[in-house]
Amino acid sequence: MNPAVPEIPGDSPLKAAQAPAEQAAVTPAVAPWPNPLAHLQIPFRAVDYEVKGYHLEVTVAPGEVVAVATQLDKEGLALDTITGVDWMAEGQMEVVYDYFHLAKPLRVVVRTRIPRDKPEIDTISGVFPGANWHERETHDFFGIKFLGHPDLTPFLLPEDATYHPLRKDFVA
Repeated sequence: MNPAVPEIPGDSPLKAAQAPAEQAAVTPAVAPWPNPLAHLQIPFRAVDYEVKGYHLEVTVAPGEVVAVATQLDKEGLALDTITGVDWMAEGQMEVVYDYFHLAKPLRVVVRTRIPRDKPEIDTISGVFPGANWHERETHDFFGIKFLGHPDLTPFLLPEDATYHPLRKDFVA
């Protein structure tokens, strides 16, 4: 911690009002602890939890998400959520997996990109059965098809929906 900058506990209005350069002086750029998942040989990058809301992140190839999910499961992490991001200008869709540890203060984000014109990726519901619902929701809103998923019928949209409302080219 920078001794010239007083510590501001929690999410005080003063801390939120600080300029980004001042925030960087208050919080370190990386986690102040060793990476507890370094032994997995996954190139996690430590990030500032106070700024991002998670501790580690990694971007992997689409074919690696099931293997990474399996490794995180063995380490005691659980799936929190799955969502998509439409990178229309780049012609890509991003799938974002959020995990948390059941007993340690550890949050991990795994990202992957797939082609927007063929948004398909393997399901992780065989590793985390709860992914079923998250994948269905992501399919509804972004049109991402999770290969091997047991039931991608609409979850939140009408059964006859042929649209995906969170895609950037969606018109109501």
